[in-house]
Amino acid sequence: MFTGLVETTGIVSSIRQDRGGMSLSIKASFSREPVVLGESIAVSGICLTVEQIDPDGFKVFASSETMATTTIGALKRNDLVNLERAMPADGRFGGHIVAGHVDGVGRIQSITAQGASSKVAIEVPVELMKYLAAKGSVAVDGISLTINKVTRNAFEVMIIPHTFANTTLATLKSGAKVNIEVDIIARYLEALVSRASGSQLAAKMRSVGFAIDD
Repeated sequence: MFTGLVETTGIVSSIRQDRGGMSLSIKASFSREPVVLGESIAVSGICLTVEQIDPDGFKVFASSETMATTTIGALKRNDLVNLERAMPADGRFGGHIVAGHVDGVGRIQSITAQGASSKVAIEVPVELMKYLAAKGSVAVDGISLTINKVTRNAFEVMIIPHTFANTTLATLKSGAKVNIEVDIIARYLEALVSRASGSQLAAKMRSVGFAIDD
């Protein structure tokens, strides 16, 4: 599990087609203990497993499914990526619950300066819109962000200078594609509601004090 607080950025040093997918070498240095073989690292929001430790970083593998459903297949040598190691059990929970399982690919509609900060509008697939709410959470390329506004097919976030300076957001322009992971709690709520019939749901809601008219 991750929290969406990017620890550092890394540089893609090599890309190789491999085993029907893609192997990536990433140059990076973390402030915590050294990276270990088999651990999970979120690479721009995608949970990947460390397959090899290099002197200046690590190597991961992305399957064909991951390449088809995220932006990782479009990465090039020297591209910058956001990195977050899995949260330790005794760590500080600073963002929101992020699984590293990308739900879809969004597109930057616009980036507008708002004083020292920037307002970013991101278009997302229509099937993800139901999971987005003003003041709710969303992960964009692995960055935990608070949604300011939701429109018909997009949402807006405000990016503070620190986030721009320490993530890949500063490199993005209008039209750029980004990985989107919606709030996992919204997904669980949808599953809970969809599995209950109308009468069952009404009974559950009455039991906790809601007034329901049949």
